[in-house]
Amino acid sequence: MTAELVRGQNLPLPHTRLEIRVSAGTPLLAGATLADDAGRLSGPGRVVHPGAPARPGVTIPTRAATEHLVTLDLAALDPETHRITVLLVLPGGPGRPGSFGSVTPPPRLSVGGAAGAGVAGYTLTGLDAETAVAALEVYRRQGVWKVRAVGQGYAGGLSALLADQGLAPASAADLAAATLAAATAEARPAHLPDAPYDAGTGAGTGISAGPGTHAATGGIAASAAAALPPADRAATPAQTASAPAATTGAAAADIPSGPAAAPKAPTGAALPGPQSPPSAPPGTTISYQHPRRRPAGSGQEPAPPAPPSGPEAPWAGDAAGWTMDERLYNQVWGMFEDLARTTAAYRSAVDFADSRREQELDRALADPRARLGSAGDAARAAAGARYDELTGRARESLDRDLAQLTAEAEVVEPALPPAYAPWDHPAWQAYRPPAEPAMAVRLGDLHLPERPELRIPVLMRLPLERGLWIDGGRGPASGAAAPDGAGLRELAVRTAVMHAVRLLAAHPPGAYKLDAVDPAGTGAAAFAPLTAAGLLAPPPQGAAGVAAVLDRVVRRVELVRMAMRGGAADALPPDLDPAARLLIVNDFPYGFDDRSVTRLRYLADEGPAVGVHLLLVADRADAAAYGPVLDPLWSSLLRLPPVPDEHLADPWVGHAWTYQPPVVPAGSGVLGGVGAALAASRR
Repeated sequence: MTAELVRGQNLPLPHTRLEIRVSAGTPLLAGATLADDAGRLSGPGRVVHPGAPARPGVTIPTRAATEHLVTLDLAALDPETHRITVLLVLPGGPGRPGSFGSVTPPPRLSVGGAAGAGVAGYTLTGLDAETAVAALEVYRRQGVWKVRAVGQGYAGGLSALLADQGLAPASAADLAAATLAAATAEARPAHLPDAPYDAGTGAGTGISAGPGTHAATGGIAASAAAALPPADRAATPAQTASAPAATTGAAAADIPSGPAAAPKAPTGAALPGPQSPPSAPPGTTISYQHPRRRPAGSGQEPAPPAPPSGPEAPWAGDAAGWTMDERLYNQVWGMFEDLARTTAAYRSAVDFADSRREQELDRALADPRARLGSAGDAARAAAGARYDELTGRARESLDRDLAQLTAEAEVVEPALPPAYAPWDHPAWQAYRPPAEPAMAVRLGDLHLPERPELRIPVLMRLPLERGLWIDGGRGPASGAAAPDGAGLRELAVRTAVMHAVRLLAAHPPGAYKLDAVDPAGTGAAAFAPLTAAGLLAPPPQGAAGVAAVLDRVVRRVELVRMAMRGGAADALPPDLDPAARLLIVNDFPYGFDDRSVTRLRYLADEGPAVGVHLLLVADRADAAAYGPVLDPLWSSLLRLPPVPDEHLADPWVGHAWTYQPPVVPAGSGVLGGVGAALAASRR
């Protein structure tokens, strides 16, 4: 779960291997200091800077860039290190901001585990004349590693910052000068692996939505400039016009894991059999680099390509990975990022054109005598023509990129495996239970208003890192047909069953099982495909039935947690089912007493670590009587409405995306067919 930090706030770290991603609207230098338990530096050798970019447990980039990746391995640090401070420094130079107060968008740091799980996010605000800033601290307190948002700026630059941490002024000045000298090369963005769907939220995590959602941005100004004529690019503002992520009350929804890092093949090793890339004509080389994907915000125009013999045809699996499923997963993430960034470039270019038009009109009509008559009309016409020219160029660039993405989607969708495919995909008609768990599952689709018909699958990694909440009380996005209250609740439980069937279908037979709680029996019709196939026992009704199911599932979580902590997994009781489980809770909080609510919160917090997940079907307003005591419950679950909704944000530029829930075609028996295949495989 990702938390959005404010200055001074700290958070325990669940991982010892960390990735800290930095993005800003201008090139920055990144560095780190390794201090003792008093926060003091024992000498210049305790500073990690571009001239000395690596020490045991810490690696930083070597050049100024708009995006950075700082990696930490806390277990590999030397014993003297108790506090790592991540530093950001403006390298200066013509045309660059002279202080952090003029950096737009402001720098943002996202802390995550090495596997992509988000932990915390922090946006540096409130800075003015500072040219160096101590952004984050990772420190050890009573044997526990924590991260703290610092945001302490220094108008005296890096030398003042280092002197404040205990270096002698002369040593601090020399080291600061050496750091800037080591990074005099032209700034360019560091290559970053694909980021997780993590925009950072206050109450939950982000592709995410929730209060205080802020996206990690950066690298869009150059893309926006590419849509403008050469004469205008120097004047393009280094900022991204990113739409704010919509909020969902105190709950947040996110997909916490991004594209898998492709393993590095040994030298000379070839991918075997079906995992090999498509064959190429003799004398050609296959590259896994996507033909359109390049580091954004480089500030350099791409070299003009050689005249092609024809349009390059996209192909499914055009991404890195050992298996086709992994390649397709990474390719979908690449398409998602492409669509986010190209749309951000278009919106930024339009905003720039609008701002330029206003400035031209202000200058031309500053004299009241010029506001009337032919001179005023000519000024307005010229400004309008210039605006139309700039926006037309931006639209041409956007349409070109969208056409490429649409062509790619048309070849990727038919190639998707069942776990990634929509319910009307032919793969479901020939479904057979897999021998290994799928890499991810599809939870719906996302689209932007610039091209609503171009939809990107929402893929969530397995095993789940958090439970799901099907919101039966949230109305649809604007313009969508709104079912009444009862219809929305019925649709919510049917959507939950779709997700439950998909999760079952993504696992080998017997490796994933279902439990359910339905106190009033309102979900009986929706549960019928599962109960008829023997995949779900008829849910018990009433408060006693709720308590019995929760007690059984809580017992499993407690026993497995104790066995894991004690290293005694073989000592589990023989009657304990080792399969991962999904607990479907319908109509919460009806039928729940205070004890049952407490146990449900326990399962939401502790269950995912031992393979027990919640699928909660609820209207948050129905539980308002519990007050803030349930806020952690809502925040710990990924919110998925049963109707289209604009509550999700991407982790790159923070667009508000429209989420489209999965739909089973009318009259289709696909759910029953999948259930029958699963039941037959178990027999």
